[in-house]
Amino acid sequence: MPLTHIRHFRVRFYECDPYGHLNHATYLRFMQEAAFTASAEAGYDLVWYEEVGQQWLIRETEITYRQPVTNGQTVAVRTWVEDFRRVRSRRRYEMSLDGGEVVAEGATEWVYVDSTTFQPVAVPAAMIAAFLPEGQANPGERRPPFPEPPPATIGVFTARRQVQWRDLDPAGHVNNANYVAYMEDAGIDVLAAHDWPMERMTAAGFGLVAREFRVEYVRPALLHDELAIATWISDARRATAVRHYTIHRTADDALLARGRGLWVWVDLATGRPIRIPEAFREAFAGLAV
Repeated sequence: MPLTHIRHFRVRFYECDPYGHLNHATYLRFMQEAAFTASAEAGYDLVWYEEVGQQWLIRETEITYRQPVTNGQTVAVRTWVEDFRRVRSRRRYEMSLDGGEVVAEGATEWVYVDSTTFQPVAVPAAMIAAFLPEGQANPGERRPPFPEPPPATIGVFTARRQVQWRDLDPAGHVNNANYVAYMEDAGIDVLAAHDWPMERMTAAGFGLVAREFRVEYVRPALLHDELAIATWISDARRATAVRHYTIHRTADDALLARGRGLWVWVDLATGRPIRIPEAFREAFAGLAV
């Protein structure tokens, strides 16, 4: 059995969105914090990593949201290492309420790097043994690559923003959860550009919530970088659609991150999925790949 760690987070008012739900990006912050304390419990805290000049960076993250969480509730994040590959490790997460009901599930692909060069280095054998005390017979199946999106040929919307000091974490890079916030903001901007701002949707009694998010981190975004966040939709169904995202640095057009989100239309009164309203569908007619 892998070393399993549980950390509890009480949801605070400012972590919730205008729907009163825990913000999508904050789940990722809970996952990261739980990973840090799990590592410390195994004998590898942040001070240890600083002393040896090595650290873990997230290469990819994915999450499935099962149900909303609201202010004052306590989320228990259970986490464990699934496997190791020479310079990588996959960590799993299960988030539940005090009563045991699962509210989200996630996974992160971590890469072990030198803190100065950010080049990958081999994971120490002692560390592997600490997280997998019964050993690792096989490293597991090779992970599938990040899904290639359909070509961004129609309906592409691009938002621009500059990286602010508040977006960075102690590594000096934009924190992984903030990429989800950037993507979500771009999606809100494109709604407003097609005459469906959040205020209009709320007045009409429906909203959009994420069911799944998957993000691949390619290069770090740094302070003052200007970002171009492109987004387009595909696979529009009765009550759902997939929104794709890319984040490029405008100075050299370098790809920094890619994302894929499954969004669901819901009745704000009941929280249940609904058919995409006809007026909304007409506003985006012909824009889905």
